[in-house]
Amino acid sequence: MFIDRAVIRVEGGTGGSGCTSFRREWRTPMGGPDGGEGGRGGSVIVRGDSNLATLLDYTYRDNWVGGRGEHGMGSNKSGRSGDDVVMPVPPGTILRDAASGEILAEVLEDGQKLVIAQGGRGGKGNSFFATATHQSPREWQPGEEGVVRKLELELKLIADVGLVGQPNAGKSTLLSVISAARPKIADYPFTTLAPNLGVVQLSDHRTFVVADIPGIIEGAHEGKGLGLQFLRHIERTRILAFLIPIDAMDWQAEYDQLRHEIAEYSADLAAKPHCVVFTKLDLLGEDYAPPIEAPEAFGRFAISAAARDGLDPLLSAWWSALLKLRHNVRPNAVTVALP
Repeated sequence: MFIDRAVIRVEGGTGGSGCTSFRREWRTPMGGPDGGEGGRGGSVIVRGDSNLATLLDYTYRDNWVGGRGEHGMGSNKSGRSGDDVVMPVPPGTILRDAASGEILAEVLEDGQKLVIAQGGRGGKGNSFFATATHQSPREWQPGEEGVVRKLELELKLIADVGLVGQPNAGKSTLLSVISAARPKIADYPFTTLAPNLGVVQLSDHRTFVVADIPGIIEGAHEGKGLGLQFLRHIERTRILAFLIPIDAMDWQAEYDQLRHEIAEYSADLAAKPHCVVFTKLDLLGEDYAPPIEAPEAFGRFAISAAARDGLDPLLSAWWSALLKLRHNVRPNAVTVALP
């Protein structure tokens, strides 16, 4: 099950209280104060984990509390600090304050750690309050409570290439052919109900990640269909690929509609480099990329994922575009048809 939103409560552990104690030893009747301080409360730490792909675990456990610090003891012994609690999340997770909506943190890399709820400080024992004029203090401090927050977790998948298209445009088929991903494939609309990620492996150990999201229909940016629910998963992609089936009624209208929905959802997303990919060419026996007005696209490609034709030029173009983006160079326009 793909879960990309969750609301949880986090609480840093309470610090241990300080101790009131006086030294009592043989032949030392006036030993003085020796109460130790309490231990620090455990913190709640968020850690990126690339082995995770959803927030499913947080639907089963929605309360995360750091360990309580132990109280101080005599002989100036400090209490043990409470254990930290680590919350593993997939890279791409945003953490918001559920009350204010403020973004508190963002986990982008595997192994990245962020303290989201600090544990409370331990209280001081009576030895801390001893002075030359106050030699037998009985004061002590209670431990401080940890930070308490109600968090909203939101997952935005991180991928290099995002596949965008209407239902049954061939996105899942293409992903299953170029990667080891196994999305559901069928001949009816909205087969894909959750985003899928696939790793494409080229020669010389070159790899990149492709994301397939549910089909985009007219009005997706307003919440129609499944588009609004999953469009955020291509916000972090570097390039977009607009998939148009060769048997579409109007290629230009379908391309313009997809571009419009993306632009209405996010201007930043619409500004990302993109290409046009004509799919299902095996249905009509075509062997060319149809003419279409897409001046901002860096390429037009014609493929048949089922027949595995035209894939090599497409993957090479994606890789070249990704390399140029790493050097802040806009990809050049190119048109490639079936060989």
